[in-house]
Amino acid sequence: MHADLSRLTFRPERHYSAVVAQQGRVQLDADANEQTAIQLHQSRTLTADLIGRYGGPRDAAGFRIEYVGGRHDIDTLYIHGGRYYVDGILVDADRPVPGAPVADEDAEDAEQDTAAPPWYWTYWDQPDAYRDPEKPGDRLPSPAGEPFVVYLNVWERSVNAAEDPALREVALGATMPDTAARVKVVWQVLPLSLTELAIEDADPSKEVVRAAFDKWAQRQAAATGRLAARSERPDHADEDPCLVRPDARYRGPENQLYRVEVHAGGEAKDATFKWSRENGSVVFAVDELDGTWVQLASLGHDDKLDLDVGDHVEFTDTAYASRLEALPLLRVEELDLPGRRVRLSAEPEPGVGRLPHLNPFLRRWDHHEGPRRKGRTAALKGGAVPVTEGEWLPLEDGVEVYFAKGGGYRTGDHWLIPARTATGGVEWPADPARRPLLQGPAGIARHLAPLALVKGEESAVDLRLAFGPLAGSIPAADAATLAAEEQARREELAAEDPSHGRSQTTVEAEAAVEGDN
Repeated sequence: MHADLSRLTFRPERHYSAVVAQQGRVQLDADANEQTAIQLHQSRTLTADLIGRYGGPRDAAGFRIEYVGGRHDIDTLYIHGGRYYVDGILVDADRPVPGAPVADEDAEDAEQDTAAPPWYWTYWDQPDAYRDPEKPGDRLPSPAGEPFVVYLNVWERSVNAAEDPALREVALGATMPDTAARVKVVWQVLPLSLTELAIEDADPSKEVVRAAFDKWAQRQAAATGRLAARSERPDHADEDPCLVRPDARYRGPENQLYRVEVHAGGEAKDATFKWSRENGSVVFAVDELDGTWVQLASLGHDDKLDLDVGDHVEFTDTAYASRLEALPLLRVEELDLPGRRVRLSAEPEPGVGRLPHLNPFLRRWDHHEGPRRKGRTAALKGGAVPVTEGEWLPLEDGVEVYFAKGGGYRTGDHWLIPARTATGGVEWPADPARRPLLQGPAGIARHLAPLALVKGEESAVDLRLAFGPLAGSIPAADAATLAAEEQARREELAAEDPSHGRSQTTVEAEAAVEGDN
């Protein structure tokens, strides 16, 4: 997540069940965040173990799909409300009920003629997918040509006050930084052709589609890009002033959480990455865009969290942040501090950041021109650093990263590298010989589930799974059952205590009377 964090410490392989606070100790964000991660891991693992990879409650299962085409200008889907679970994650498809405004007393007609939205979502207005009818790649396939599968893509992303102004406590004042960020469950209903599932049958069964989809989902969820990180004392360290230990490999003056994030995905020859020493958390809400000039709601709180000429920024909004599409990174060319304006190297992409309700913002990244290595300088591509596999790439202050050969990269995949002045190095897993270990990305984790197979006009085969409640009514006991239970209880007591609770004297007296008779 893009948030101002010290580090992320949750490791499921360590089997910690709780974080225990101790009196008189410094409390860190990492401890509280690990407790949240432990609870989420436990609850989602239990849910997935009970339900399976995906499923919904039988009487309230969400994401029922209807295909609607032909009589409309453009084909669409109806996405019905309810709940569904994918890999233990709760996904809610219910559409919020709009509030009722206070009637205008001066109006001649007190009745509000505003039409209420439908109680279902459509393919084009679903809240997190942001499909654009003007983009051919966003349109639904025609089922007349070939049936297609509709599936659910679920992932999580961080949200800060720049993206959701309601998170900011206005009582703290506009000059104060925001407080806690949020993590949002993003769901997107998307189409998938049978060809992509390697299904040749034009009329496959549910079982065939589900099996093929599961194989495809495993390939999509498995990230093949791997990275290692280390800190090496740079050659120019002797020229630096003694702000850090002379033998320190990490030469930065402050503790940092470096974020290396894939910008443009694909194979290594096409992929690029960007990096931030602040975990990508330096963002600026945008008030207005005028050509290449951007009016910001506020500037940074200090030089460390501000913008400067030469910085590379990502101009985006909540729609494109959810689409996970790489946009060109732009360079800050000029600053107008009194007017809270910055001039960018080019005008942002059309259709991005023009709608205020999508909360446009700038995100700062800290890379510059590609680092010089082996006698050459790698030029930026689209404002980002080209991925080079099989060699160590310097970031800054002795921090270096290594991409393993043969990797595949997806936009948004990222790695986190804590750098600490106390040790003069970075925190990264290593083998006994202290060689850095290659690691898969820390995110983004994608969770996929099939919803429907669309075969034609108003014909969608439901691929969802459902489960019933575990609880049931307690059956009423009849007289015969109660008598049998009482007899069984008496026999059990008699076996345990032949005297039935009487004293030894009473038992002997009764036995003597029976003998005289």
